[in-house]
Amino acid sequence: MEMSELTALLTPDGLRLLDEVGTISTTSEVAQTVSRLRAAGHFPDLVSAVVGQAHLRAKGVAKFGAFAERMLFTRSGLEQATRLGVAARHAGRMRRAGIESVADLGCGIGGDSLAFAGAGLSVRAVDADEVTAAIAAYNLAPFGEDATVQHGTAKDFVGANFADEHELRTNSGDSYEETALLRWKRTAVWLDPARRTAGHSETRRVAASDYSPSLGWAFDLAERMPVGIKLGPAHDRDALPADAEAQWVSADGSVVELVVWSGALAREGVRRSALVMRGDESHELTAGADSEDAETRELGAFVHEPDGAVIRARLIGDVARSLDAGMLDPKIAYLTGDAAVTSPFVQSFRVREVAAANPKSINQILKAHGVGTLEIKKRGMDVDPAAFRKKLTLRGTESATLILTRVGDKRMAILADRV
Repeated sequence: MEMSELTALLTPDGLRLLDEVGTISTTSEVAQTVSRLRAAGHFPDLVSAVVGQAHLRAKGVAKFGAFAERMLFTRSGLEQATRLGVAARHAGRMRRAGIESVADLGCGIGGDSLAFAGAGLSVRAVDADEVTAAIAAYNLAPFGEDATVQHGTAKDFVGANFADEHELRTNSGDSYEETALLRWKRTAVWLDPARRTAGHSETRRVAASDYSPSLGWAFDLAERMPVGIKLGPAHDRDALPADAEAQWVSADGSVVELVVWSGALAREGVRRSALVMRGDESHELTAGADSEDAETRELGAFVHEPDGAVIRARLIGDVARSLDAGMLDPKIAYLTGDAAVTSPFVQSFRVREVAAANPKSINQILKAHGVGTLEIKKRGMDVDPAAFRKKLTLRGTESATLILTRVGDKRMAILADRV
């Protein structure tokens, strides 16, 4: 979205027209609505803005639920925004740590700030992009002065609002020092470094060395005050601060982020965490360090697939021991055991039959079990499940899961049922 489109939209007539259009879910609806609004005499910038927002609002429901119906977005901002349910968990952590106000630096469209403000925190949000900052201001407007937005950089904001360690040590006025320290104890920073090129629609990922602000600056700030730093879940683990808490978060089966927590926001004794969210339920696994892997064992009656957050946090061993299970292969994240138990941190499958991982052998067991509906999962094998499915004959009323994996040099196909 360009500033001219946003200016046209942020008028009483523009917002009224957006409400009248509602949400647009399909590309055919987009074309029809553009034609209708242009025929009604609306200016091109306003039509583009209204139709674009109506389409983004429909997509935004997946992350923001009913709140999306009154929000504004950019395409890239929506793609990069934290899901509201995940952001609410972050806000809850801040409240439990005694935080009263938060500076959301790199706020994007304001998704995290919505959760912070909704939890009763005072929010000051900042974004380096003028259009994005204006959209965030609109989204946070219902909170009034409790959630303000400004256009600027994270570095400038910190420089203007937080004293550095040298100032705190050398300032001779006790009242100033006590006030500054007290403010630090009650204030936290939420930092989402830009990990993509600038823009409101098509963007591309950049290397960690090109994040803005830089990770070196972000980690230095985290040593001085309570900070939460949102990163991609595949971020280099060896580059994380040793004295911070690293939390991987998955939502409905997808690992969506890694957060580095410092200061009062990092829990005592916790350095690794896997937060698994499915629907309205959430479960967390924590540890003081990476867990030791479980021993390997022969295929048992059950196969367990650890959640991606557990794998990223390297807590597979702890999960395996809780299930009385072992590793099917030391380098592949499948667990196996004979105990009829499961866990929120895994998907569990009861083994039906095992075959060689080739279409001929697999088709024989599919036919024997009358399988007509098949879910295909794979680890440790260079296989395209969609292409592999075309080689299989599926006839019958039974449904099953096919697990394609490797144990040592042996390729294995496991026909199983979800537990």
